[in-house]
Formats: sequence, C-alpha cells, structure tokens
Amino acid sequence: MKKTQAEAVKEIMMSSPVTVKPGDTLQLASDMISLGSIRHLPVVENGKLLGILSARDVMAVGLKNRSALLKSMLIKGVMKKKVITVTPDTPIVEAAHLMAEKKIGCLPVLSDGTLVGLVTTTNILRYVESLKLTRPRSGRRLKNSAA
Repeated sequence: MKKTQAEAVKEIMMSSPVTVKPGDTLQLASDMISLGSIRHLPVVENGKLLGILSARDVMAVGLKNRSALLKSMLIKGVMKKKVITVTPDTPIVEAAHLMAEKKIGCLPVLSDGTLVGLVTTTNILRYVESLKLTRPRSGRRLKNSAA
C-alpha cells in the first residue's frame, strides 16, 4: 500500500491511552510516567477530556517542591486545560503541522467529545520513517525512494 498525505490519524494513533483523573495526585502521575515510559497523560473524567499533563509538567513541579508535596498536589492544579485536539479522520499531515506550529508533543484524538486515542511526535516520526524517504548525499532535501 502506497502512503499518501490523505492518511488519517486513526491509522497511527495510540488507541486507549493511559489516562489520569483531575483528582489524582501528581505522585501517581509521576509513577505512571516513570514506570510506563509515558510522556503525556490525558486528564479524563466521565469520558470527557479535561486537560493534559506532560512529564515535563510533573518534572517542573517536582523541581520546585519536595517530593512529599507531590503526594498532596492534585493533577487538576497543574494540567494544561487548553488542549488542541484532532479527530480520528484528521489527515496525518495536518496533525503534524499542528504539532509543529503549536510546539506540542501530542494531540488527543476525540470522537464525539470522547477520548479515543493519542497521536504523538513518535507516532508521526514512525509514519514518516515508513514512507522510506532517502536523503541525497549532497543535499538536505528528502525525496521518496519509490519515485
């Protein structure tokens, strides 16, 4: 199957991502991030996306506060509430553009307001890698090796 720009996010997204609730502690989020090698945790309650918490957010709080405080601090106080999202049918190229333009590492994927997946820079990079692009020795431009 030849890859095209029209391919949709649903083809590369992580389905059923690990999530947290706004009332969970930052310690729980920190443990999940460490144990699961996770960089982004959607914050969900009753099936609705309320925000996003990144490993960087947790690390920043951990540096400013003693780890004992992580046990009492709640995710809702640290999470980013303005979240840019996409739908499963959003073209991969559009998602990549949004991520680059907004300088974000992930996009929650919503269907009818419900979180159904997460697309990350790693998903995008793996997709680009699957295109089998080659780099000419003398230049910086990439071309499709199938062309």
